[in-house]
Amino acid sequence: MDTAATPFSSSDDSLQALWQQWQPQPGKSGKPIDVASFDPAAKPFSKGNGKAEDKAAVEALAEELDALQNLLYADRRFKLLVVLQGTDTAGKDGTIRGVFGRMSALGVHAVGWKAPTDAERAHDYLWRIHQQVPGAGEITVFNRSHYEDVLVPVVNEWITPEQQRQRFAQINDFERMLSETGTVVVKFLLHISSDEQRTRLQERLDDPAKHWKFDENDMKVRTQWKQYQQAYGQLLGATHTPWAPWTIVPADSKTHRNLMIATLLREVLRNLPLRFPAGDPALKDYRIT
Repeated sequence: MDTAATPFSSSDDSLQALWQQWQPQPGKSGKPIDVASFDPAAKPFSKGNGKAEDKAAVEALAEELDALQNLLYADRRFKLLVVLQGTDTAGKDGTIRGVFGRMSALGVHAVGWKAPTDAERAHDYLWRIHQQVPGAGEITVFNRSHYEDVLVPVVNEWITPEQQRQRFAQINDFERMLSETGTVVVKFLLHISSDEQRTRLQERLDDPAKHWKFDENDMKVRTQWKQYQQAYGQLLGATHTPWAPWTIVPADSKTHRNLMIATLLREVLRNLPLRFPAGDPALKDYRIT
């Protein structure tokens, strides 16, 4: 893909300006981002008409995205990789249901990343990732991603700062390669507050139907909140690139989270020169009997 012709923009100037407000700022490449400067309770993409209206807008956008996914699948010149990264309870599963739930399973699928297996550890950390990127005409949604490899090992000091910098460079090169071979890489950081995470974790404990979602390790990770926020700031500054940009999504509101992501994905897909392939001329006058 020609990275000069970026799909990460909007012809609507006000939407473009709003989008840029929720991205790591240009001119600070490589420098850590202060994640705390982005308000997780904000609702910048809401029209201010209330939750019901925002939900209706998400439903309408999901229908539009379904049509665009159908066109992407028919065109088959592009692929879309959507990275959903965030802390526990940030809403990755909910985003997949709310934004991608109308799409055909033939052309879209989600991949949930857990701790690597022994076989995966026997290879480089991007080996398993590369096997799951989308094929021609497909949309793949990563629930967590290769960015776990510059979060967990960094917070737990399993890798050195030099190894961390190496991984940032390797990830940038990997995503550049994907971009140059037809994959549009869109990355969303689902940004919630510590208070909202506490509420959502407690809901999992209070509801027997959600007990399966609760992992005691979540509590250990929660005690490392500040370290993870710092690690997120480092990766945002180092891996926000023209070919694979980050957008920080305020996600304390589940409805707004879906609204913002659906709106921006619609812009990305609209920017691609998608078209249905030409039909067989021999079928022009064919009639079914």
